[in-house]
Amino acid sequence: MTSSSVSASFMLSDGTIADMSTSITDEAVSQQLLTSTLYSVAAVSIGQYAEGKSIVQIIQPPTALSGVCLYAYISRRGNIQAVLPVAEAGQQWTPSPMMNPMGNFEAGDTIVVFTSPNANAQRNFAYTVITGNNVGAIFMGQAASGNATATHILSGANIGAAITGLKVARHFCVSDEGSLITSGLYILNAKGLPVGACTPTDPSNQQVQFTALGGAPIALNYTLRLTCSA
Repeated sequence: MTSSSVSASFMLSDGTIADMSTSITDEAVSQQLLTSTLYSVAAVSIGQYAEGKSIVQIIQPPTALSGVCLYAYISRRGNIQAVLPVAEAGQQWTPSPMMNPMGNFEAGDTIVVFTSPNANAQRNFAYTVITGNNVGAIFMGQAASGNATATHILSGANIGAAITGLKVARHFCVSDEGSLITSGLYILNAKGLPVGACTPTDPSNQQVQFTALGGAPIALNYTLRLTCSA
């Protein structure tokens, strides 16, 4: 099994920087990004390192030095506490505020990342959202010839079941399918009609950024769709 080296840095509420760096097993869930031993005594979770502090600036989002970082989030007791942007080495030039603020870290909090190797034979893609009331959610699927859907990474539910009654306020989609994509990632309503959309970003070509455009209120039976020509 392959692995990808992932690094990140965050400015904390006390003015210090949390420097993170870990070798992540590709296509394995629940992989934790730990502190770099360059600036901490041991490689520990963000909750252990920064308990009682919060992220005020994302200096460098979780960045794959090799492979593709599809999503990242802060986990608290097995749930998504906050979602994070992702990047690929050489294409991470713009720091950002914490778009999904979560308050202070608790000791058990971790940063979870998911990577695929550069070849990405599984054709994984991921869709990260922040709702209008600050709920973070991540959906992942596998691209294929024709239509592909994406489901919640933890519950396996479609978007209509996972965040029903909420509105997508900010979002981004990560995919390296490139010219094979014939339409953006669409949010389909119960009739199968597009009511929201997000253009997939290939992190090897451009920094992934949250956008407030293309969001939609979510209701039951809403789904996600990505369409590819092959």
